[in-house]
Amino acid sequence: METYLLLVDTFLETIMTLDKRTLGTAGLEVSAIGLGCMPMSQSYGPADETESIATLHRAIELGCTFFDTAEVYGPHTNEELLGKAFADRRDKVTIATKFGFRIENGKQIGVDRDSRPSNIRAAVEGSLRRLKTDHIDLLYQHRVDPNVPMEDVAGTVADLVKEGKVSYFGLSEAGVANIRRAHAVHPVSVVQSEYSLWERNLEADVIPALRELGIGLVPFSPLGRGFLTGTAKRAQDYPEGDFRRNDPRYQEGNFEANVRAAQSVIDIAGAKNVKPGQIALAWILHKAPDFVPIPGTKRRSYLEENVASAEIELSSDDMAALDTALAPENVSGQRYTAAMMAAVDR
Repeated sequence: METYLLLVDTFLETIMTLDKRTLGTAGLEVSAIGLGCMPMSQSYGPADETESIATLHRAIELGCTFFDTAEVYGPHTNEELLGKAFADRRDKVTIATKFGFRIENGKQIGVDRDSRPSNIRAAVEGSLRRLKTDHIDLLYQHRVDPNVPMEDVAGTVADLVKEGKVSYFGLSEAGVANIRRAHAVHPVSVVQSEYSLWERNLEADVIPALRELGIGLVPFSPLGRGFLTGTAKRAQDYPEGDFRRNDPRYQEGNFEANVRAAQSVIDIAGAKNVKPGQIALAWILHKAPDFVPIPGTKRRSYLEENVASAEIELSSDDMAALDTALAPENVSGQRYTAAMMAAVDR
């Protein structure tokens, strides 16, 4: 533990040199590790605005300046939190937000989607107001809308770019066909999707398409929603309102198999005197120079651990051992409930 703390302290003293990475051929440059802000407002227990704002400010101090939010987080409250936290330091941060789920009377309507051009424009105006800014650095379609042609979505975002309200365009959980359709209308800088040691569904077709088109990848849930930190509990042991309570991979049967699969992460972390979650993040950073993970947290202590993972070196043997131990056939259960999987464009 003393060696681990020394590593963190030493790294944090020099973290202002945290590398930048470029996402997409349009030139979007961000910190090598970002911060997923959703847990500050939903899905992972009660909100704590004071600690969340302290965490956002600490991230800037550490050189972690890429922040991910969405209009649906809350809904709306997560963007409002960032707007409050960054009101006097907007020029120091890169903010990504998302549109595309249907929201009525302040509530998300299941997994219904709405990417009509009129709704995109309304969503952007709302996000600008809540974020207290005149532009969105990176705007994602949160999920592909099967009822709206991708060309209309990309064309609307292209117009918003021309108007100066948006700087870069991204897609979240999009499949190859829609990535190509969007990119043909306006450059897609980023595809955001779940990708980690825990979830490798992108490797067969999406990642090769991104390489071909010059699009970066922003993996969300890079810590397997906490599972890859080595501290997972069974679903029923999480409180009501915690996402993991309904996560199929935490259910009886799946949980035990996944604990066994994740043991290699714990073993390699122990050998290097670091935390398992840091190994999981280092694995992504070693995969490609335009992969930027956005681990989510609402606490400064976990933020500091995550950022320190950029210092960890993994050998080719380490990478191979991790790849093998958490190969898809060794991970048990779907990554989402059936209803949520239905909204993924695959």
